[in-house]
Amino acid sequence: MFRRLLYGTVYTVAGILHFTNEEGFRKIVPKMLPYRKLIVQVSGVVEVLFGLSLLVRQPGPATKRLLKLFLIAVFPANVYMAVNNIEFKGRQLPWWALWGRLPLQWLLVKEMDKL
Repeated sequence: MFRRLLYGTVYTVAGILHFTNEEGFRKIVPKMLPYRKLIVQVSGVVEVLFGLSLLVRQPGPATKRLLKLFLIAVFPANVYMAVNNIEFKGRQLPWWALWGRLPLQWLLVKEMDKL
């Protein structure tokens, strides 16, 4: 239950940040994609919905599968951020933090099975 509440809180807060720091999140959406602001907003809504869902109840197999697919779908933005050395909240992250996030995201995909 702790894991579910932790991830629910993290997803909810991250989703809200998509709106309070939309410009920062837009920077990590590859420039070749159209409607980058819309992508940030939609992904923010999705994260908030997943987060609230996890806070309210135990996820079923379909929700877990959708969470995994979502994490895979946003993975290219994290790669883009690392390759292009994009700053976060006005601060340049060290290379190891940018690149270290990538395998952690795959571990997070596996974590969804444990919810």
